[in-house]
Amino acid sequence: MNPTPVVFIHGAWLHASSWESWNERFSSFGFAVCAPGWPGEPATVGEARRHPGTLHELGLDALTDHYARIVRSFDTPPVIVGHSVGGLIAQHLLGTNTGRAAVAIAPAPVDHPSVLEPYGPGEPWPVSMDAGRFRRLFANAVTEQESAELFERHVVPGPRRLLAELGHGGAVRHPRAVVDHGNTGRGPLLLVSGQEDRLVPDHVTRAVYKLYGDSTATISLKQFPNRAHSLVVDSGWRAVADYVLVWLAERGVRADSSKW
Repeated sequence: MNPTPVVFIHGAWLHASSWESWNERFSSFGFAVCAPGWPGEPATVGEARRHPGTLHELGLDALTDHYARIVRSFDTPPVIVGHSVGGLIAQHLLGTNTGRAAVAIAPAPVDHPSVLEPYGPGEPWPVSMDAGRFRRLFANAVTEQESAELFERHVVPGPRRLLAELGHGGAVRHPRAVVDHGNTGRGPLLLVSGQEDRLVPDHVTRAVYKLYGDSTATISLKQFPNRAHSLVVDSGWRAVADYVLVWLAERGVRADSSKW
């Protein structure tokens, strides 16, 4: 038996360890899980906070190429699950026929800059997300106590260059901040949104879903009520993970690749 790999890609302001619960859940169903950090990412949240400049100059080219190499390194094409910026990369890779299937959870927009400017038009996103910003923008659908706990456990500084290349603060978007939504030969794609998300609002993900409307390749959309951008790490993570597992199974993507 050759277990199907699953590659998890985290987004800005979260550490790779934020996938720990998902790793355990998918492993329990027989998948071979892999949650590699960004290139140069410190091994722990504490180390990342002690050295906040480590990833400042990481850009979209380096990040996308990093995960493309990882996905292509498997003998069995993996499932790609990405959150936020990771969701954008997951779509980009699937659009280039890299990977078996992809799940983009609250993905960074593929067709326009962020619709939310937290401090006013033209203001850039903060490189460092403090507890107050995290509560307002990331974990607005959970209690203050849970938000504080999530912040201490998972949050790290973001890369200045990457945020600019995504168009934040009025910067020119990088050419790779797009996906091939017309590719009819790609694998199945699931888009997931939280209806209380302030970073990537639900209507933005629904707009992305409509972009895929002319393609005959499989595209699905799942909206979770009362969920915010923290939906992959907060106390409701398992409902999202289990929905993804069921969706994959319904599309013939099983832990045992020999059964395809």
